[in-house]
Order: sequence, then structure tokens, then C-alpha cells
Amino acid sequence: MRVLCASTLIGEFFVIGFAGLVAMQLSDVSTGLVWAVSGTAMVLCLVLCGMLTRPGGVPLGWALQLALIAGGFVVPTMFFLGACFAGLWWASVHYGRKVDEAKAARAAAQPDAA
Repeated sequence: MRVLCASTLIGEFFVIGFAGLVAMQLSDVSTGLVWAVSGTAMVLCLVLCGMLTRPGGVPLGWALQLALIAGGFVVPTMFFLGACFAGLWWASVHYGRKVDEAKAARAAAQPDAA
């Protein structure tokens, strides 16, 4: 699960950065506020990559997905991109857990090589 979720978060890192550039040009929001919000979200993406196996990592990822969708109020395209990344996040968590379970079952079925 960790690899899939981290890949999604790294993709979001770049999308948030590019959305910040767009918001800086197209919205009436001050540049400082745009980069305070975008920068915080970008750092959160990187921090979450390391927190995925800890309790609360996945729920914080969901909160980030909701915040990304809410970014559509500043940059309307973010409604679509946020929904796409929320779908990717769901798939990463769902299928990542299935892969982890399959790996654990396979490891339990094999006799020790030592």
C-alpha cells in the first residue's frame, strides 16, 4: 500500500505546485496566501509519504484529498483534478491493502528457507 499511496502523493505534490502557479495568475488571492496554502499542502504530501504506515496516515491523506477538491473554489480545474486524485487515492489504499494481504498470505504459505 505504501508504494501506491506514496506515488499518488508525489503526483499530487506536483499538481498542487502547478495549481499554485495558476492560482497566482488567475485569482484575486494574494501571492503570499496562495503559496502559504500551496506550500503547506505540498509539504504535507511529502510528510504523508513517510507517515503512511503509521496510524492516522491514511485519514490525513483523505483530508488532503478533500482540501485538494476544495481548491476548486480558487482554481476551478481543481474540482476535476481533486476528484481524479481522490479516486487514485482510493484505488491506492484499496488495492494496496489487497496486495499487502496477498504478500502476507504468500509469505505465510512458504516454508522458511533457512
